[in-house]
Amino acid sequence: MSDRFQIDLPLSGYTPKHFLLSVDGPVATITLNRPERKNPLTFESYAELRDTFRALHHEEQVKTIVVTGAGGNFCSGGDVFEIIQPLLSRDMKGLLDFTQMTGDLVKAMRACPQPIIAAVDGVCVGAGAIIAMASDVRFGTEASKVAFLFTKVGLAGCDMGACGILPRIIGFGRAAELLYSGRVMRGDEGERWGFFNRLLSSDAVLSEAQAFAAELAKGPTFAHGITKKMMHMEWDMSVDQLVDAEAMAQSICMQTEDYRRAFEAFAEKKTPIFEGN
Repeated sequence: MSDRFQIDLPLSGYTPKHFLLSVDGPVATITLNRPERKNPLTFESYAELRDTFRALHHEEQVKTIVVTGAGGNFCSGGDVFEIIQPLLSRDMKGLLDFTQMTGDLVKAMRACPQPIIAAVDGVCVGAGAIIAMASDVRFGTEASKVAFLFTKVGLAGCDMGACGILPRIIGFGRAAELLYSGRVMRGDEGERWGFFNRLLSSDAVLSEAQAFAAELAKGPTFAHGITKKMMHMEWDMSVDQLVDAEAMAQSICMQTEDYRRAFEAFAEKKTPIFEGN
């Protein structure tokens, strides 16, 4: 079974096999689409998601990305019979190949320069919770049910970067509670804890996420990519190092045409029109 998919650019010529992908102007929407099972992942869909985010890194038309699920749920995690059961028969190398591949999905999302917005409704557990966590912005609903279920199946909470990333979003103590217990974090709690940026109705969460993505796409998208890169790089820096790194990053942005456009528009009392260069 191959875990790599050939993705032809531009994305207008690419149709994924294991989820839906639509591109509306500068906004790409990825929809996990197995609604009858609450959108679980398989070996193949993990790999294709990873390779799609890697391809999006080079897709200049796409300025922002929305990730969502079909049928009123986000994602129920790894498919019990298509992933969890087959893993019981793998040797250590085979298991490590799988866990590294799933981790590569998170790496691909982090390396992707476009802001990623997760539109989360209903069930969002296991690997689904990780995909939401690895997104840059999360919109939820009152019906959202987020759970890092790994301890429920006898595994550690340190899956796909959860022990490093989740505490940075909601704090160490709250992350520890969720990762040890595997319990559900509902929408209102998720918003209060900072996991969700905002709560919306179930019938509005996707459209609002796409509208937010479209608004971001009007901004200086090269600079957005720098912002995302620096937010991730600075986790491992001292304060002095990160201040110096931001000085260098900002000096790069000051050489862009978007920076010049912003000044000229301000001088003329107009709204700048950014072009991402």
